[in-house]
Amino acid sequence: MPPRPSTVQARRRRLALAVAVGVLALIAITASARIRHGAGHRSTNLTVGVAGWQLPAPTSAASAVAIGGKIYLAGGLTPTGGSSAAILRIDPSSGSVASSGALAQPGHDAAAAALGDRAVVFGGGEVASTAAAQSFGSGGTASPAGALPGPRSDLGAAVVDGRAYLVGGYDGHLAQPEVLSTADGHSFTPVAALPQPVRYPAVAAAGSSVYAFGGEDVGGTAVAAIQRIDPARRSASVVGRLPIATSHATAVTLGGDIYVAGGRARGGPVDTVWRYDPRHGTVSRAPPLPLPLSDMAVAAPTADTAYLLGGRGAAPVQTVIALRLGAQPASRGSSASWAPGQPPFPGRLLVADRGNDRLLLLDPDKHVLWRYPSPSAPPPPGGFYFPDDAFFIKNGTAIISNQEENHTIVEIGFPSGKILWQYGHPHQSGAAPGFLNQPDDAYLLKDGTITVADALNCRILFIDPRGQPLSQIGTDGRCVHDPPTGVGYPNGDTPLANGDVLVSEINGRYVTEYTRSGKLVWTRHLPQISYPSDPQQLGPDLYLVADYSRPGGVYEFTREGTIVWSYHPASGEGMLDHPSLAERLPNGLIGVNDDYRDRLALIDPKSKRIVWQYGGTDVGGTAGGQVSIPDGFDLLVGSQTPGHPSTG
Repeated sequence: MPPRPSTVQARRRRLALAVAVGVLALIAITASARIRHGAGHRSTNLTVGVAGWQLPAPTSAASAVAIGGKIYLAGGLTPTGGSSAAILRIDPSSGSVASSGALAQPGHDAAAAALGDRAVVFGGGEVASTAAAQSFGSGGTASPAGALPGPRSDLGAAVVDGRAYLVGGYDGHLAQPEVLSTADGHSFTPVAALPQPVRYPAVAAAGSSVYAFGGEDVGGTAVAAIQRIDPARRSASVVGRLPIATSHATAVTLGGDIYVAGGRARGGPVDTVWRYDPRHGTVSRAPPLPLPLSDMAVAAPTADTAYLLGGRGAAPVQTVIALRLGAQPASRGSSASWAPGQPPFPGRLLVADRGNDRLLLLDPDKHVLWRYPSPSAPPPPGGFYFPDDAFFIKNGTAIISNQEENHTIVEIGFPSGKILWQYGHPHQSGAAPGFLNQPDDAYLLKDGTITVADALNCRILFIDPRGQPLSQIGTDGRCVHDPPTGVGYPNGDTPLANGDVLVSEINGRYVTEYTRSGKLVWTRHLPQISYPSDPQQLGPDLYLVADYSRPGGVYEFTREGTIVWSYHPASGEGMLDHPSLAERLPNGLIGVNDDYRDRLALIDPKSKRIVWQYGGTDVGGTAGGQVSIPDGFDLLVGSQTPGHPSTG
């Protein structure tokens, strides 16, 4: 959108307006309804997960409406930063996406509303904010419907009793306080003034009122205000606050409650979903998004289902996220939003094919999209041998992989296959600086540090980008569970959102959380699991771990060691033989490396059945559709890595 004003005069206007706004907001909050910041998930049973379909291209800052059970997505920003004119028609029941004409004027950061059987797109921007109102039906190019009183982008819209209410926005100079109403997109009537003018608010209606959540104030700072517009009384007031100041979020009403999803807070996109109860004025946590996103479009084709379309993490994404009421919450035990007939996963799946000394990239239809090494991407000096794990890093532009029996870690450019960084000495184990001994689970942290479970040295090692060891957890060669000085043969060191690492120890069957400095947070002995491998955190007190044994299994457990869900058939096609890594995918399916049955399997936690696999069961090989001892995997959705969002 257009840049903010930079003149001294504009700054003075903003300062004066900000002071007035602050006084009004303070008065309004004092008189407002009480806001309760609940920590738990309410029993309305909202499930949040990646839909089984995605957009044809990454898109952010688009606008969407639902008409007749179909979704129409208009405009937005492309990955290169240009404004789109495309209108897409989406059938959410099948995931089919087709072109449905074009906007007469390309744009992004507009608002959209369904008025009768037509959609109207209000304002937005390309190079500058526009006053255009464009209307379209179920097909064909949009045509001008009218014009707003002035240019306005970065606004939101909601419909009450057949009228659209336009809230917030930016005219190229200032955030806009005036709330406009229209029944046709042609004529507009002012109905109220926001006590706190904002751009990029999240806007939704509940009952006869319209609500604006957060946004950016006149100075470009995110705010936490919840503002209520009462069209009947032609008034607006601050009625509460979000727990965190947030802008660029998305709001939708389901079951009488408003859900405020994602947005930007504290310097970047977030995965938070807040539930606002307009009847009692309370705010509580809802299940989070599968990945941090801002600038999503939203449409609710049914009363209990909404879709968040596209958005921006580190870059625009193709991801579609479904919000559904009525299912059981997933805070204890796994559940899935996936349904038979939908794609098994969004994005692309990377497999560390250990027995074949290669990496493969797959699509949901099992096509191999990329492989390493290849004729154009030769292996590193010392060979590419025994790739135990591989994870996307740097927004999907590189891959980090540890070669367990080669005692090395390599960073590989993606898709170039160029070796960008290497640590360790091929075919030589050791504990001195520069050496590793059976490295497992190498991750890149957000500050550029590499962490690895240096298994036979019985330590978690932290290495700087120059290849210098920084610190470690555990004492070299002291392979017993004795935190914090003794680590019993670690084979997992998963980075957590709070900066800690989650460590699995083979000796003693322990899972332990440490701070990066080596301070013990908690530890749990898991006697039910023979060989804990690569634990993952699913929730505030919920963890997933594979049992690397025969028959093996997958378990969800709490810090107290209570098993709340498990998959461990003792025989038959569903039996697992030394599964090394299990992760919950965004759609709720559980991905598992079934190492010695030569397959990567996706398990539906509801039915406890394998619903997709790559590789022939017990038939390892290099032919199409085959792998041999696959020992690692990772999912890339757009430029996001939902399996390990806390990494670099």
